[in-house]
Amino acid sequence: MERLIAAYSRLLAHTDLRFVRYLYREIDWDNRLIAIKGARGVGKTTLLLQHVKLDFADTRKAMYASADHVWFASHSLMDLAEYHYTHGGTHLFLDEIHKYKDWEREVKNIYDTYPGLHLVITGSSMLRLEKSLTADLSRRCRQYTLPGLSFREYLLFEGLAGLPRLSLEELLDSHFQKAGEIAAEIKVLPHFEQYLTKGYYPFYREEGDGYEERLQQVIENVIETEIPYVGRVEYESVYKAKRLLALLAETVPYTLNITHLCNVLDASRNNVLKLLDLMDKAALIRRIDAAAKGEKSLTKPDKILFNNTNLMYVLSPHVDQGTLRETFFASQIGVGHEIIMLSKGDLMVDNTHTFEVGGKNKGFVQVADVKNSYVVSDNIEIGYGNRIPLWLFGLLY
Repeated sequence: MERLIAAYSRLLAHTDLRFVRYLYREIDWDNRLIAIKGARGVGKTTLLLQHVKLDFADTRKAMYASADHVWFASHSLMDLAEYHYTHGGTHLFLDEIHKYKDWEREVKNIYDTYPGLHLVITGSSMLRLEKSLTADLSRRCRQYTLPGLSFREYLLFEGLAGLPRLSLEELLDSHFQKAGEIAAEIKVLPHFEQYLTKGYYPFYREEGDGYEERLQQVIENVIETEIPYVGRVEYESVYKAKRLLALLAETVPYTLNITHLCNVLDASRNNVLKLLDLMDKAALIRRIDAAAKGEKSLTKPDKILFNNTNLMYVLSPHVDQGTLRETFFASQIGVGHEIIMLSKGDLMVDNTHTFEVGGKNKGFVQVADVKNSYVVSDNIEIGYGNRIPLWLFGLLY
């Protein structure tokens, strides 16, 4: 136990409070059981430790442990909970929970056995965490998802600008004023271009020139380990998924051809659709449908985008600019908003607003007669009327 406590103490001492992710303020930390999902490297561990450092006058009331620590080779989660609870602990933070065998059973037992103990669990395997959160456990658990950095958070992380979050309605109603105020303080576009390439995952700062290699490792772990474990898809199909991702990176999203992909991968339609659905849940891609569908893994997506633009640059040297713009737009507005595809305009948000995304000279032809429609333009600092700069949507979270 001394090793766990020492590791917790060292991590807490080195936790920086200068930059705190937006989700910290949205989590109801009073819930007795909280699960935080998110891709590897988006900042879940830091979020837990910052919460302890900011909100606990006595940090001994809290205990942090990573479930892959060597201590658990000869001890259980119940052992940790028993020790912490009987020594006056009130909160237990269990990181990388998916790496502990049968964790869901023990977490449920801890929840039921120690009514005064609060549990927060995290997992970088979004697929494993989602699969293991059974209906019984889900009823007890409040779930949150931590995405990568927004463009707003990137600017703050870099020490370039401390900009407030904008609601979608604020952005639509006051974009001219907001963009003008920001553009007067900072040259946004060069930083925006950098963010699109390297800026979504916070570990870009520690990795430097090794960022692409680290991100490639994240992708390979999802494809080679997580998807086979959870989806039980054919190994041949999983092995070829890297090629599938490269093809998608070079393909304009609305020309997606499932039959062509099946032929290239030499895989059945059902397996390709299942693979796409799993990659969507693992935050590698983002599937967009024309309307709500039932079991999505059995249906053809109407549009496929990557989860974020950094993935596109890692997977392909030939990034389509139109796809890049849509990918950024969806990655930012998709946090807290529902997106569907339309026949007129690129995307509809919350069944209310229609957006056509393009370059600086993009016209209104496609949405000329569409109510509540907007053109989102790249490579402009400030818009006017219903033309809004693309980068401004990076301030939504």
